[in-house]
Amino acid sequence: MIVRSRAVFGALALSAALGAHAADAPIAAHGTLQAAFAPWDNVEELVTETIRDARRQVLVQAYLLTSKAIAATLVEACRRGLDVRVMLDAQQLAKTGASAASELAACGIPVWLETRYQNAHNKVIVIDADTPEATVVTGSFNFTWTAQHKNAENILIIRKNPALAGRYAANWERHRQEATPYQK
Repeated sequence: MIVRSRAVFGALALSAALGAHAADAPIAAHGTLQAAFAPWDNVEELVTETIRDARRQVLVQAYLLTSKAIAATLVEACRRGLDVRVMLDAQQLAKTGASAASELAACGIPVWLETRYQNAHNKVIVIDADTPEATVVTGSFNFTWTAQHKNAENILIIRKNPALAGRYAANWERHRQEATPYQK
């Protein structure tokens, strides 16, 4: 696992270094797109199913993560030997006190807190960025019970687009470098 993680993050570092001007370059549209809309669609289940398809790595960047189902699926992925890493908004965690952060950390999942921004408002999951099956999950959907049951939310799952997943993974790593490790 360590060798694989080094390879993944070596690729991410290169991607980040090359990505300084990447925003100027469009990424070719290929792979598949799947859109879902809460509360009508079961977005939470779609997210957990997508995480279960991961084979190597799951990177999570969340404004808030309180969904028991999503947290449990991340723990399952870690127990399957995947490299699971999570980043959360520090202010939301402090404000609500409700988060899966301690549960994830207790299971050995590294968790970081973003403190640099007024709102670290990303809702992104990057799966297996360095493979042909690379997947990006993004949209307005917070990884919470409320997002599924009380809010009007959307999610877009982009599969089989390694270039796009690489951009998201490099952005995740850039944020992680500025984040603070979570302390229980």
